[in-house]
Amino acid sequence: RVLSLELNKDRDVERIHGSGINTLDIEPVEGRYMLSGGSDGVIVLYDLENLSRKPNYTCRALCSVGRSHPDVHRFSVETVQWYPHDTGMFTSSSFDKTLKIWDTNTLQPADVFHFEGTVYSHHMSPVATKHCLIAVGTKSPKVQLCDLKSGSCSHILQGHRQEVLAVSWSPRHEYILATASADSRVKLWDVRRASGCLNTLDQHNGEKSKAASEAASTAHNGRVNGLCYTNDGLHLLTIGTDDRMRLWNSSTGENTLVNYGKVCNESRKGLKFTVSWGCNPEFAFVPYGSTIAVYTIFTGELITMLRGHYSTVNCCVLQPNFQELYSGSKDCNILAWIPGLREPVPDDLSEKSPPQQHLNPAYEDAWSSSDDEG
Repeated sequence: RVLSLELNKDRDVERIHGSGINTLDIEPVEGRYMLSGGSDGVIVLYDLENLSRKPNYTCRALCSVGRSHPDVHRFSVETVQWYPHDTGMFTSSSFDKTLKIWDTNTLQPADVFHFEGTVYSHHMSPVATKHCLIAVGTKSPKVQLCDLKSGSCSHILQGHRQEVLAVSWSPRHEYILATASADSRVKLWDVRRASGCLNTLDQHNGEKSKAASEAASTAHNGRVNGLCYTNDGLHLLTIGTDDRMRLWNSSTGENTLVNYGKVCNESRKGLKFTVSWGCNPEFAFVPYGSTIAVYTIFTGELITMLRGHYSTVNCCVLQPNFQELYSGSKDCNILAWIPGLREPVPDDLSEKSPPQQHLNPAYEDAWSSSDDEG
C-alpha cells in the first residue's frame, strides 16, 4: 500500500488555515481525528472518517482555535500532539514561548507552561505509564521536562550548547528521550538519572583521529532539526542542515552508515517527518522542498517523490491503520496521499466474459459464494 501512495483525487481536507501549516498529529486511539497547527497560531481539529460513505468526500474541520479565540497562540504553532491515551486532551507549543494543554471538549486551556524562549518542539511519551512528562525543546540549550500531574517544569537536562530543535521519547523505553540541537549534536537521556545523558551520537563512531581539535561527538555537520524513532524503538533517524539523514542503533548509539544520498533540508526550525508502521521493508517519509521523499529506512533507497504541494512541505503524518499519509505545507493545504488500487491489465478473455470490477488481487476476498457451492 505504501508503494502505491498517490495524491487522492477523491479526498480533500477542508481548507481552514490562512497561513502555512507547520505540524500535524493523528490520535493513536482510533486514528480518526487529526490536529493541525499553523504559522498564524491557529489550531484545527479534523474528522478523517468518511461519514458520507461516498467515494469522494472532504475531511471536515470539527472545530478550531481561531484568531478570535481568547486563548489562541500569538505566534506560529510549531508542534501539536494528542494526549496518547485518549482524545479528551491535546497539547500545542508555539513561538509565543508557551506550551498549552487543551481540553478537547471545551477548547479551553487546562494548563499553560511559560518559557524564556521560543518553543521549537515538544513530545509526550506514547508508552509511559509511570510518568506524565512532556519534553520541551526551546531556544535555551536546556531541555525542559514539564510534569502534567503537578503542572510544574521541575526537571532540566543540561548538555546541549545551542537551541533544541527536536525532542522525541523512545516508543520502547518510557524513560529514554532523544534530543536534537543546533549544536550539531543528538543526545540520548535516561530521565531517571541525575546526570541524565546516556550517549552523544557520533557520526564517525569514535574512529576520528584523536588529534582532531573538535573532540566532542557530532551527529551532523550542521544544525540537527529532525528526529524520528522507528516504531519498534530500535533505531533512530536524524536529519540535519548538512543535507544528510542518518540512521542510528538506539541502544548502542552506533551510526549504521546507511546512505540516503542528499536529503535537502533548509529549514531554520524543526522538521517534522515520519516513518511507516508494520511494513516490510519500512519507509521514511521526509519533507523535501515542495515534495515528500519516500526512502527505505534500512537500505537508503529513494523509492519515490510525492508531488502535489505548491510550496515547502513542513510536516507529514501517517495514519497507520490504512497506511495513509497526510502532509501540511506553506501553501496552506493539507493533502491526503492514499494507496491507489492498481487495475490489472485486462486479458483477451475479458471481451467474452461479463465485465467484472478489476480489484487488486490483494484486496479480493477468498470466500466462495453460496452459488458456487449450489
